[in-house]
Amino acid sequence: MRSPKDRIRQAVTFELFGLLLFVPLSTLVFPFPLAEMGVLGVFGATLATVWNYLFNLGFDHALKRLTGSTLKSLGHRIIHALAFELGLMLVFLPVVAWWLDIGVLEALVMDLAFVIFYIFYAFLFTWCYDTLFPDINSASPATSNVQKQSAAPEPD
Repeated sequence: MRSPKDRIRQAVTFELFGLLLFVPLSTLVFPFPLAEMGVLGVFGATLATVWNYLFNLGFDHALKRLTGSTLKSLGHRIIHALAFELGLMLVFLPVVAWWLDIGVLEALVMDLAFVIFYIFYAFLFTWCYDTLFPDINSASPATSNVQKQSAAPEPD
């Protein structure tokens, strides 16, 4: 399992890079000024940072309980990205409608566009993060047993 310090680094870097991409791109796609989208982005990033930390902690605990490891297969990564974004979308939808003073349907369309962007972004970011900062405790049970056996002293 990742340390709290590592989880915080992951959540903060995810949101910082996401903001650097989201705010400029959103002003190209939607008819709202940079300042409004920037404030919405910062609020969303703050909300998402807390959700990111809690969701990843829960996901890793569930994955470890179900598979014995925190290593993510391609299927696990897809489920991870979809579940993360769906949960965040449900919380963020009313905020988008209120802040931009638009209807819920318009906010839903915008929120879905954000989700599509962030699903791909979350998938790629998490994969890159896991590659750059591997979880040294994520070895599968079979790998762990092999490592333990190879680390055991040889009999005299």
